[in-house]
Amino acid sequence: MATRVQSALEQLKTTGVRITPQRHAILAYLMDCMSHPTADEIYRALEPKFPSMSVATVYNNLKMFMEAGMVHELTYGDSSSRFDANVSDHYHVICEKCGKIEDFSYPSLADVEHTAEESTGFQVKGLRMELYGICKSCKVH
Repeated sequence: MATRVQSALEQLKTTGVRITPQRHAILAYLMDCMSHPTADEIYRALEPKFPSMSVATVYNNLKMFMEAGMVHELTYGDSSSRFDANVSDHYHVICEKCGKIEDFSYPSLADVEHTAEESTGFQVKGLRMELYGICKSCKVH
């Protein structure tokens, strides 16, 4: 995982972005964390190591990572935005009880995009799909 973080940081350096310890920590946390955290969750997790870091610093860095194409913002209605450093083609299953989000892939959805392009003449730029249900942990309780 460290090499993924390092290559992402190298990519940022080529665009003239200075790599601060906070930027490194935010990106590493996002890449290691599979829970699709909110900005506040990232802030709370890193605050003990960076007591002078503000929530605004986290938001500003997330915005910069999004502009660089390294992070996606997930907005699901009522809850805060969540952030995902997995920018590959994938989709999400969301627990209706606890809000947990898990990734899943389904390659044949590319066929849906292709069919949509052929039947409408649109150039499809992306596909967002969420499935809703109850996660394993919540089913038990």
